[in-house]
Amino acid sequence: MRFAAINTRVQGQRPAAATASGWIAFQIGVFLLPSSLLLAVPPLFWALLQGSRCKRRPWWNDRLNRVFLLIAVLMLLGASRAFSGWLAWFGLMNWLPFFWGFWGFQPYVATAEGRRRIALLFVSGTLPVIFTGLGQLWLGWSGPWQALGGLLIWHLAPGGMPPERLSGLFDYANIAAAWLAFSWPLLLAATFECFARFQAGKARWQLPLLLIFLIAQLAALYLTDSRNGWGAAVLALPLVLGPARWLLLLPLILLLLLPVGFAVLPVIPDFIQQPARALVPEAIWGRLSDLAFSDRPLASTRLGQWTVAAGLVAEQPWLGWGAAAFSLIYPSRTGVWHGHPHNLPLDLAISHGWPVALLLVGVVAWLLLRSARLGMATGPLFERAWWAAVLILVLLHASDLPLYDGRINVAGWLLLAGLRLNPVNITAAKGCNAIN
Repeated sequence: MRFAAINTRVQGQRPAAATASGWIAFQIGVFLLPSSLLLAVPPLFWALLQGSRCKRRPWWNDRLNRVFLLIAVLMLLGASRAFSGWLAWFGLMNWLPFFWGFWGFQPYVATAEGRRRIALLFVSGTLPVIFTGLGQLWLGWSGPWQALGGLLIWHLAPGGMPPERLSGLFDYANIAAAWLAFSWPLLLAATFECFARFQAGKARWQLPLLLIFLIAQLAALYLTDSRNGWGAAVLALPLVLGPARWLLLLPLILLLLLPVGFAVLPVIPDFIQQPARALVPEAIWGRLSDLAFSDRPLASTRLGQWTVAAGLVAEQPWLGWGAAAFSLIYPSRTGVWHGHPHNLPLDLAISHGWPVALLLVGVVAWLLLRSARLGMATGPLFERAWWAAVLILVLLHASDLPLYDGRINVAGWLLLAGLRLNPVNITAAKGCNAIN
């Protein structure tokens, strides 16, 4: 009886097109993803196989799949003549498998109920990131931590990476901030939903726990010292609450941000700026005004990287230089090493040419706009949160490239699959609902 109850609970909210075993594997993979890509990949791969075999309309009939096929062909052509040699072929692994993943994961995120379940798993799976990150900075925890006889190793950097910036289970603070930022609107949705249940006389013990979780994640995001992460935390609130509350919420947010603007902007008179800086923590206004890095050479700044990147695109516009070419060329031209240009469209154009960049950016923009037009951005609470999570992750790639962490990349494509919103493409089929 207990097994039957557990199985019923696990199978709850399963979309009609998802197989039973695929749905279980997908949930396990999502939950484990922030802790370990190695642990998450096997169940997610099984889920991908199951999702791909369901009888839907033919793969070729989905126009997005044709676009991804064209992109793949252009990438392969570019890799065959790439400046970066074998690195170009290795770099294709950041893209080509995920074109398949976008298709194969859609059955699991085809319904609002399924997306809500997966959103909650993202939220609960983020707890180890917060726990280890706060322990890293406040309790002096450091790795490496090992499990399964050394098969799993977590390199928890002492004092953070870079120092004094929370990185937790990730290799760098900005990557941890990206995970915390896109999962933040999902946590907000869970908290608001729980608060509504609390008002109805339910969830009396869940709400205090969620509020502690909420404060802890906000603290962890703050401690990453990521300006992108801070901006995402602010942006998520109106997106999750929805347009109906903007009339009161947006003026309040602007009022709260006004002292920050006064403390940061160089054009503000000193008699206004000094009181504002006394009110706003120095860790915030100093970071936002880039005070700690004001003497950096141009080659070390985003502006310097983007300038050189634009020149590289102009030199090889059609098929690009190959993946990872920027890390080889930039040091030879500037004397400063950077692994990427900190902007996804530019990185795509350098590596694979501007046609690939335009096509991929266009697909993501189309998915966001179409899903918003179909009501996702203004729909039920978790639908708004899902859409906000995708938008935040997209915006983060305007000035950084967290997708080069495999966990962020997998999560991003999974979230994008949830924007497809095509009931004709995802249909229940005979043989897809059996326990496999």
